[in-house]
Amino acid sequence: MKKKILITGADGFIGSHLVEKLYKLGFSIRATSLYNSFNSLGWLDTLDNKILKKIEIIKCDISDSSIVDTIVKKCDVVINLAALIGIPYSYSAPESYVKTNVYGTLNLLSASRKYKIKKFIHTSTSEIYGNPIYLPIDEKHPAQAFSPYSATKISADQLVMSFYRSFNLNASILRPFNTFGPRQSLRAVIPTIINQVLMGREEIILGSTNPKRDFSYVDDTINGFINVIKSEKAKGEIINLGSGYQFSIVDTVKIISKIMGRRLKIKIDNKRVRPKKSEIFNLLSNNKKAKKLLKWEPIYCGKRGFESGLIKTVEWYSKEQNLKKFNELDYVV
Repeated sequence: MKKKILITGADGFIGSHLVEKLYKLGFSIRATSLYNSFNSLGWLDTLDNKILKKIEIIKCDISDSSIVDTIVKKCDVVINLAALIGIPYSYSAPESYVKTNVYGTLNLLSASRKYKIKKFIHTSTSEIYGNPIYLPIDEKHPAQAFSPYSATKISADQLVMSFYRSFNLNASILRPFNTFGPRQSLRAVIPTIINQVLMGREEIILGSTNPKRDFSYVDDTINGFINVIKSEKAKGEIINLGSGYQFSIVDTVKIISKIMGRRLKIKIDNKRVRPKKSEIFNLLSNNKKAKKLLKWEPIYCGKRGFESGLIKTVEWYSKEQNLKKFNELDYVV
């Protein structure tokens, strides 16, 4: 019998890629999409019709406990990707982040406990580490809230671990570092750079360019989810998913400039710069735990791997039909 997997936030960047991969692997999928007046399924709209006809799609908001009870029922595995993720907006509307990221996670955990879900996989973020005390960052590094967004993700992580410890829920936390690739929102730095180049700009408008990030191509992140579904060693574990390499925003612009054959200048927009005490300057993963427990290895690592992922990303955004669809859907993801 096929395992039935619930993927919340399936209409987003990582979620839509995960739906595609799990479908190809033969899983039965129930996917959620945030209800909106445009009747859009987000990035699920771009998937092959063959996939859309075979998966169950439910429009819902995980902050509503009654509908969460319905979507969790009769599933074997719950993968929680639903979240408000835009850091700048969390400064303006922190209550919205608490409702979705904290209460939404609590609703999913409670329903998973009620229906004795076999495995609960929660998506965290490297943002919870704040400005690191040491590098590379392992899973024992203290959590530090540098934005309302990261505060809600820390809270959600703690709820997941409390359900594991209190109720023996088979829960795992995956903590991806900066995932990039096709379908990522323009709110992220790599699509922002690519999109501005495609618009013909010689001067790229960005926020702070000094921070260094551990960029992970989306295929590597998806493989991490696949491996934790199959693993018997992930119960109660928090696991980093990162390439183990870091690149500054300035270096990233230079690499994209080379790939796209353009000489680019950078203009700093102060509106895009985080509050002084809120900026995170260094993120670099220690991924030894993922390698040991999940038998997971990042394929797109080092400068060559990063460039390879960027080439695929640029190729995708450069296709007119993708960019057009992207601009239509960016409000959702």
